[in-house]
Amino acid sequence: MADRRLQVFYTVAKLLSFTKAAESLHMTQPAVTFQIRQLEEYFNTRLFDRTHNKISLTEAGEHVYGYAERIIALYNEMDNQVRTLTGDVIGILVVGASTTIAEYRLPSLLGEFQSQFQDVKLRLRVSNTVGIVHMVENNEIDVGIVEAPVQNKNLVVKVCWHDQLMLVCPPNHPLGSKNSVAIKEILPVPFICREEGSGTRNVIAQYLKKRGFSLNDLNLIMEFGSPESIKSAVESGLGVTLISESTLNKELKLGTLTAVPLDPPMTRPFSIVYQRQKFRLRAMEEFLKFAEQRCDKR
Repeated sequence: MADRRLQVFYTVAKLLSFTKAAESLHMTQPAVTFQIRQLEEYFNTRLFDRTHNKISLTEAGEHVYGYAERIIALYNEMDNQVRTLTGDVIGILVVGASTTIAEYRLPSLLGEFQSQFQDVKLRLRVSNTVGIVHMVENNEIDVGIVEAPVQNKNLVVKVCWHDQLMLVCPPNHPLGSKNSVAIKEILPVPFICREEGSGTRNVIAQYLKKRGFSLNDLNLIMEFGSPESIKSAVESGLGVTLISESTLNKELKLGTLTAVPLDPPMTRPFSIVYQRQKFRLRAMEEFLKFAEQRCDKR
């Protein structure tokens, strides 16, 4: 970007937060503030109103934001066209993933992509499914990979592969000796679940609803924000859980946990999500192509 100040301003204006802009740009907050101050000095006017820890655009700021959006879009389009002619794949690509995918599926995918496209600088943001979809909607990340169905007509959603959720319990648990279990057998047992907004939790809720139950029918005793925390709690004998089979390789090999499929099986899609109207840089195009090829192989 020819004028770094304009890019920083655009990010702050879009997020309406100096802190979030600093995280998005991988800068310190004082550095972001300095860039904004320089731009305000250049125009000799305030671009943001700052009151009670909140910021909003001034009238001048609204004008600058409109032009900045167009300038940055044109710059990206120009850069992409030239890169296409020269064959270069370069730039920053921000990928977001929900927790299970980020911890157990994505590292190998990103490693393979990075080895093939060494000039692309990868950035990873991790949140639950709701958080990742929100980041895609707000253009905070280029591509999201999530573990629950997404309903948004402004987003492209491509199912990559399907995952199975299993009942997981300590090896000596009565349900652990079964070949399969029905959901009604789990309802009275102390249950450990992911937090609100988690794709895993949403899939469990949908599965229960189809069978005439709800999350309230579970004997929910604890909620955690990561699969590792949940598995540790189950290993300690605090309860059982429903969790992705892709998270269990280590525990099943060591014999510290037992996994039992549900009858009927509980499955969910892992999907790639991105904005339908977003201008895609060459790095993003190559990543989408690369990811979809890996999905086809699965």
